[in-house]
Amino acid sequence: MSFAELLTQAQVERIHDAALEILEEVGLKVRYEPAREVFAKHGCSVDGERVKFPREVVEKYRKMIPPTFTFYARDPKFDKTIPRDSPVIVTASSAPDIIDPVTGQERRAESGDIARIAHLINELPGYDMFSISTLADDAPTDQFTISRLYPALKYCLKPIRVTTTDHKDTLSIMKMAYLVAGGEEAYKEHPFLTHHYCPTVSPLSMDKLSTENVIYFASEGLPVYPTIVPNAGLTSPMSMAGTLAQGNAEFLATATLMQMVKEGTPTIYATLATVADMRSGAYTSGAIECGMLHMAFAQMARFYNVPCGGYIGLTNAKVNDAQAGYETGMSAMGGVLGGMDMFNIGGLIDALKTFDFAKAVIDDEVAQMMKRVKHGISFEQEDLALDLIKQVGPGGSFIVAKHTIARMKTEAVMTKLADRDARTIWVKKGSMDIQARAMKKVKDIMLNNTTSLLSPEIEEKLRVEFPGMVAGELLPIE
Repeated sequence: MSFAELLTQAQVERIHDAALEILEEVGLKVRYEPAREVFAKHGCSVDGERVKFPREVVEKYRKMIPPTFTFYARDPKFDKTIPRDSPVIVTASSAPDIIDPVTGQERRAESGDIARIAHLINELPGYDMFSISTLADDAPTDQFTISRLYPALKYCLKPIRVTTTDHKDTLSIMKMAYLVAGGEEAYKEHPFLTHHYCPTVSPLSMDKLSTENVIYFASEGLPVYPTIVPNAGLTSPMSMAGTLAQGNAEFLATATLMQMVKEGTPTIYATLATVADMRSGAYTSGAIECGMLHMAFAQMARFYNVPCGGYIGLTNAKVNDAQAGYETGMSAMGGVLGGMDMFNIGGLIDALKTFDFAKAVIDDEVAQMMKRVKHGISFEQEDLALDLIKQVGPGGSFIVAKHTIARMKTEAVMTKLADRDARTIWVKKGSMDIQARAMKKVKDIMLNNTTSLLSPEIEEKLRVEFPGMVAGELLPIE
């Protein structure tokens, strides 16, 4: 399909040129010394923590970025490569809180919640990847990421995206991955974790821990990508053009580092950009400007021939209401039409702070609609149906035609949550709104196929390697 273009070609080239100017004349503050050493070795100017990038250096290394990125799964049938398999739908991640599926009240999320969410995402067809949706408040002090990854692996065979803290934490999760895969060599043949960081901190800085991790995974040849997070009015200029220029510079700087570490390292032009609400400084992940910025960054990614994606289709709503629906729908549709390949969209409300089970199920239906849009309209001769139109003629009916019967379940998305019944039928079924229907589906999913996806032998090895690890059990919603 062709894509909607928010920017003209001249504006795309202007943003590219502006980014090169920023990198050459302003540069970045790079706090991680080994990263500065890499930049210096490959032609950048380093003065203390300030690194400046000659245009020719950026142009050389950005052209090395591969045009595809693959998310690997424990079950290869779930592997996804963008842009070929776009749109890839990923849960939004790392919310500290959750709407309790029994009480309906907000509380801190725990590892048992991750088990439920992992199973939910594994069973819902619209989702392609599980980016661990919440934190785990019950995690032992020295097992913060392990307590999140373990229940995810236990109940989800799809690709899993994970973020670590320091390098010790990174080595722990890799040890877990190797045990689950049957060894380091087996894991590296099909690495089912995708690693994600935000090494570039707006404005124009690189931190230590995330940058260290990105360098490590790039050097190991394991899937990793960074996200840029400019927030107009707070960490980037209070203009979308200025935010695009700065954000593009930040992407190019990180992508250049990855190519300097290992040429040909796949990455994603990933974004979490928006315009702050200057009345309060609120982070406006549900704002239409968030959608617009992602559409524009998608154009920049196509200019560089790099896969793209980001946090879009999110909401500032505190409950799963009409605001949540229109904020998710408008930006998500903009992203699909704008050519985004990956969408961190599922399940979060309140500006990424809270996970809601019903929202995740509704977003699954939204995802199926997004995929239908991307699939587009077929113009094969049989689909154009000229012979059928002539045969039926004026005043006829298409309802019993073989052409109709053959396509009635495939031409349109058969929604299961969106109600299309007459009001009288809806009333007879209990007059449930979509939140209630979604929660019913959540509870049904929690009763089926809930066996651990890790063998008893693997479980035993993990318990020996990580004593005191959380139970990570999936409990029914009662």
